[in-house]
Amino acid sequence: MALKVKAQEKLQKIGTHAGKYRYIMMPELYTSLSQDKVIKEAALRSGVSKGIMQACWDAAGEVIKAWATEGHSVALPGLGTMRFGLRAKSVEKVDEVKAGLITSRRIIFTPAVELKDELAGTAIQITCYDRDGKEVKRVTSSDSGDIEDPENEQPSTGGGSGHGNPGEGD
Repeated sequence: MALKVKAQEKLQKIGTHAGKYRYIMMPELYTSLSQDKVIKEAALRSGVSKGIMQACWDAAGEVIKAWATEGHSVALPGLGTMRFGLRAKSVEKVDEVKAGLITSRRIIFTPAVELKDELAGTAIQITCYDRDGKEVKRVTSSDSGDIEDPENEQPSTGGGSGHGNPGEGD
């Protein structure tokens, strides 16, 4: 199994390389798997019927939702934990504190160490496309997880921040 990545030649519009074409890497988007397909596969792997698996799936979802909305950090088997969080404006005085200061409610996922380790050890397959969309190169390798940054003198090791596509904001 390998992570599929595409490197597309695009005109940089901002930043250090504005006005130049550069290859930008991003994960290839896979199709979204339906809940039914996931339940069917889980039932097959566990040896229980699809109906029982559906009931367990629904019950687990309800429990996770209830506990997370009460403020708990909830374990997701083999994946990590999830909890709700928020962003809010700060105020100087306690009498200014009100619910209207909350600007967004968010779901925060913290991956398990084992999941991060598996991702770091997964091979990468890169397909390069020129600015016209023509495939120009393929790179297949196993990935040591080392991150090389020619613009920074000190290379780091690991999986990075884990936030979406490179160059995208939070």
